[in-house]
Amino acid sequence: MSEPTRLSKRVIELFGCSRREADLYITGGWVTVDGKVVEAPQFKVENQRVELHPDASLDPVAAVTLLVHCPANTSAGKLQQLLTAAQHWEEDPHAQRILYGHFLRQEQSLPLQNGASGLVILSQDWRTQRKLREDGNKVEQEYLVDVSGELPASALERLKKGLLHKGVQFPPCKASWQSEQRLRFALKNPAPDTLRQICTALGLKVLAMKRIRVGGVPMAKLPAGQWRYLGDKERF
Repeated sequence: MSEPTRLSKRVIELFGCSRREADLYITGGWVTVDGKVVEAPQFKVENQRVELHPDASLDPVAAVTLLVHCPANTSAGKLQQLLTAAQHWEEDPHAQRILYGHFLRQEQSLPLQNGASGLVILSQDWRTQRKLREDGNKVEQEYLVDVSGELPASALERLKKGLLHKGVQFPPCKASWQSEQRLRFALKNPAPDTLRQICTALGLKVLAMKRIRVGGVPMAKLPAGQWRYLGDKERF
């Protein structure tokens, strides 16, 4: 039995590449050990079968943006736990090779309202991060809010210009009834408790909130607790 050695060293020996090339092959998901993809250059191998995919590329792993249907009150740690291949939506229309590197250094933009579930955006792409950071106040967010209580017919019209309640000025938003107990809100750059405060000002009690769209990107049929890739043509 041979001594354990780093996978990157074995790749160098087998395929005559440099250290950097070996690392790129491995982190790019092009190397298998006994038929299983291993993306860690430091992984120790002995007598296992190490193979390089015939389509292997030296291109670095491209930055990706992930869309997650986050349950309510999900901590940062629990959100990270959702970023696994097992939680990938099997009907993802923008599916690609899932790499461990896609789950690293993900930055969250435009957080959910406090206590809300729904669409969360995580991105490694600096262009997407900058867009949502610098233009976040221009990007419309859509929420469904389940409420209890009575509401005058004219109340929703008041929201279009921005509700003023007890000296507090709320930002303009669009609101409409989706059912007897469900309101649809569309507004830009809400503070963490804006929707709950608006509903309280209107005499309503919030039962649940879910974000279903950010800009031009809807959550659509993405199941709770699962994630998908942002498509190349999708724009916030």
